[in-house]
Amino acid sequence: MSRRKSRILALQALYSYDVGGVPVDELLKFEWDSFETLPSESEGSASQSVQDADSDTYDFARILVSGTVNHLEEVDSIIRNHLSSGWTMERMNRVSLAILRLSVYSLLYFEDMPATIVIDEAIDLAKDFGIDDSFKFINAVLDTIRKERGL
Repeated sequence: MSRRKSRILALQALYSYDVGGVPVDELLKFEWDSFETLPSESEGSASQSVQDADSDTYDFARILVSGTVNHLEEVDSIIRNHLSSGWTMERMNRVSLAILRLSVYSLLYFEDMPATIVIDEAIDLAKDFGIDDSFKFINAVLDTIRKERGL
């Protein structure tokens, strides 16, 4: 399973939910992702293990997206309470907001996942998909939440 791929899919879905107003049930199909095309079972057991891994990737992404959306009010409240002076959620770049939402949900509801891993993944997503130095902003917000909650 590729948790990295799951997080990328979740980021894309949360961005589409926020910016495009795409319904969650549509997002959870991940139709935009070319990785969705899996080898057929007739290609042998090796392709079946790839297919299972791909299925796990999408399943984890679905958990991340649906969980984040279902807890969006709580997640947004936590983010809002940890923004630096002068920052509002409306002012924030939408990709950065999607990364923060995904990460705050993970910090709150994946107790078996170390906070350092969640924050490192958020930083990597921001470096790959965010603007300029957004990874620094995301790191600061998430680290403040981590410290406050004793994670």
